[in-house]
Amino acid sequence: MPIDRIEDTICAVSTPAGVGGIAVVRVSGRDAFSIVDRIWNGTKMAEAGSHTAHLGTIVGDDGEALDQCVATVFRGPKSFTGEDVVELSVHGSVWIQRQVVNRLIKCGCRLASAGEFTRRAFASGKMDLAEAEGVADLIASSSKAAHRIAMSQMRGHFSAHLSALRGRLLELASLLELELDFSEEEVEFASRDKLSSLAGDILSLTRNLADSFEAGTAIKDGIPVAIVGATNAGKSTILNQLLHEDRAIVSNIHGTTRDTIEDTVEIGGILFRIIDTAGLRRTSDEVESLGIERAMSVIDKARIVVWVVDSTDEVRNLAVWERIEKRLTASHRLVVALNKADLLHEDEVESRKRSVALLTEGYSPKIVRLTAKTGEGIDALERVLADVSGLSQLGEDDIMVTNARHFEALVRSTEALERVLTGLQDGLSGDFVAQDVRLALHYLGEITGEITTQDILATIFSRFCIGK
Repeated sequence: MPIDRIEDTICAVSTPAGVGGIAVVRVSGRDAFSIVDRIWNGTKMAEAGSHTAHLGTIVGDDGEALDQCVATVFRGPKSFTGEDVVELSVHGSVWIQRQVVNRLIKCGCRLASAGEFTRRAFASGKMDLAEAEGVADLIASSSKAAHRIAMSQMRGHFSAHLSALRGRLLELASLLELELDFSEEEVEFASRDKLSSLAGDILSLTRNLADSFEAGTAIKDGIPVAIVGATNAGKSTILNQLLHEDRAIVSNIHGTTRDTIEDTVEIGGILFRIIDTAGLRRTSDEVESLGIERAMSVIDKARIVVWVVDSTDEVRNLAVWERIEKRLTASHRLVVALNKADLLHEDEVESRKRSVALLTEGYSPKIVRLTAKTGEGIDALERVLADVSGLSQLGEDDIMVTNARHFEALVRSTEALERVLTGLQDGLSGDFVAQDVRLALHYLGEITGEITTQDILATIFSRFCIGK
């Protein structure tokens, strides 16, 4: 960002667009106090103490009162941006919001660009780049798990982990540099075995971080759950029960669902993307056949597969399972929903349960008996989904990568460290090995912003909302 724009005093509405009880207009920059004082009738901002709130009136161009509001003062550097900041809590009328912003602009402010307040916080050292991105993730979080990860990142837990990682890399780099400096002397600061062990430990840490991206993305966007099974087994009813609304049409007619139906729901603090699919059966109907093909492709993309079994129709189970099993992999988690259990005697239900367990034993399934029509057993199904997600015990200190930019940098760093380890084991010259160590350091530095470019910054902060 050009220096003259950094020195501008900026303003924007920081609350969501539309009418509400109040709206917050944020002003930040070296002239924040003097500009607000020009439109403000009350305690002078220039004389107010930091972190204090003051009741007053905003005055229009004609000298008439626009609104009575509360002004909160934050003196830099003890503010979000590190600059002098005033936050005006005005009444939520869209007209009032627009008039206040217009008045501020006429008196010397510039309208903030997307993410500019947070970018200024980064520029002033209030937070690093990973923490700044945590702010955006926190705003966008739609489940307890996503909120927890975003809070952890915003508070610097991820950055602290990376800092420790970079510290170990710097240790490795310094040992290699010493090896080069004293290569002609009979001095050994660290054996190649010790260097290889250190490189291997660091490589393991970066791999683990990169490997967490799949789970992190699932937390952020919702864990995909495919509901599959024969026609009229109760798949759509289960979808409706999980969503607590009539999202899908339910009918006794076979083949009612011919396309995928998808929606999200939070269960146990975890966001799930529940996908209902067309019933699996042999059919000559072209449209239904396309729906069945789409159901199969949904299995490929799902993390959890819920096979809905009609307890009253054991004949179709084997044929349906054969189709499902062809698409399952080791990464899938299988849940069997034994539906319509109320229509059988207890010994018959147990018999069906044993049969299904034997059929699917290679996939360690969780089997839940339920009656979707009445909702009996749905709570048990919800508990199982939370359990097999593997995320129900996620702690505040757990580090999870949810950002594609971070993932790419970790992958590049891991690739460089793999070359480092191979080079050390093969006896490659220290100067060649050191190049890859420096490259790994470079990629980790990109995550926190220790190494960055204006293009990267512009791309990151453009995704923020104006006012943040």
